Amino acid sequence: MQKSRRDFIKNSAIITAGTVASTSVLAASGNSSVQDDSNNGVVKGSSRKKEILYTKTAVWEEFYKFAK
Repeated sequence: MQKSRRDFIKNSAIITAGTVASTSVLAASGNSSVQDDSNNGVVKGSSRKKEILYTKTAVWEEFYKFAK
């Protein structure tokens, strides 16, 4: 009983260490999360679609009326 618990803990530690190591290697090799000072932290996409953040509707007007 004691041996199987120890083996389980040992195997869990090995798997966890391997996962952490592979995650850190993948994070270090990817350039998508690297931000320099030229873009001030803003990520620019390559989509040609116009981004619509707000459309004036009766529901929004009612919401803003009660939110004030």
